[in-house]
Amino acid sequence: MSASPITCMSGDEMVRLVNMEQAIRAIQRDLAAGLDPAQDLSRNIIDLEHGQLLYMPSRYGDFVGAKVSTVAPDNPAIGRDRIQGIYLLMDALTLGPLLLLDGQVLTALRTPAVSAAIGDHLAPPVVEHLVVFGSGTQAWGHVEAMRAIRAVGRVSVVGRDPRRSSRFVERLVSDGQDARVGVAADVRDAQVIVCATTSRTPVLDGSMVLEDSLAIAVGSHEPDSRELDSSLVARAQVVVEDPSVALREAGDLLIPMSEGRFVASTLVAMRDVITGVVDVDRTRPRIFKSSGMPWQDLVVAAEIYRAQ
Repeated sequence: MSASPITCMSGDEMVRLVNMEQAIRAIQRDLAAGLDPAQDLSRNIIDLEHGQLLYMPSRYGDFVGAKVSTVAPDNPAIGRDRIQGIYLLMDALTLGPLLLLDGQVLTALRTPAVSAAIGDHLAPPVVEHLVVFGSGTQAWGHVEAMRAIRAVGRVSVVGRDPRRSSRFVERLVSDGQDARVGVAADVRDAQVIVCATTSRTPVLDGSMVLEDSLAIAVGSHEPDSRELDSSLVARAQVVVEDPSVALREAGDLLIPMSEGRFVASTLVAMRDVITGVVDVDRTRPRIFKSSGMPWQDLVVAAEIYRAQ
């Protein structure tokens, strides 16, 4: 008996079926229901001549899945995407393929959705000012995600390329958002800060950051690179997807640890915040440092499948 043909879904269809808020709530729901990131399958990263190959398998509930992605740092210079990939969703019982999804669109949806899922708990209730470092896909996605959990007064965009920053601001304004091109010092009065860059060194002065604020860092994924400085990490409550993953990959935390300014035992798993095991400390800044894990793709891919 031949297998049923696999459904290949376009990116447009994916976001039509599951929007940002639905992705956020799916992540919160599954973490509250028992999904444990610490039990996720290992992500494999293979260095290649022109970048990296990533294999990200996961399993939870009725589904298993895997994303195959590539990271090619030189691609933007030739007009190609830096990150590319596909996602295969399968039935956990039969291991039969169910959906083949656009990996770039899935990543663009799930990464900010994860940030907002925990940001919903960590961010101040009133967000008058959101500062975004970066002007790419993840920067846009994180503004969308933050607006799904909070009413955002104004947005400041801080980027290396003035033209890209201006275009990003124009896009936000056309979407009805008060926005402008900003500078790094704008973090002085920001309730939420998003770092979505490819920088290998800190993009802001952490001593300027408000006590009651949230900083989200998603751009750095290597032990020797970071977007946040040690002064901010040293005084913050730091939340991660899974401490063991963060302690292998997150230069934002590993570098302050090497300086004696941060202790690994204080790391908080996002699941423990969402389930109420650990309280949010609103007397100091909060940080969510994301490393990216396979379970995140699976949760959102499964939600897309259910929404058909």
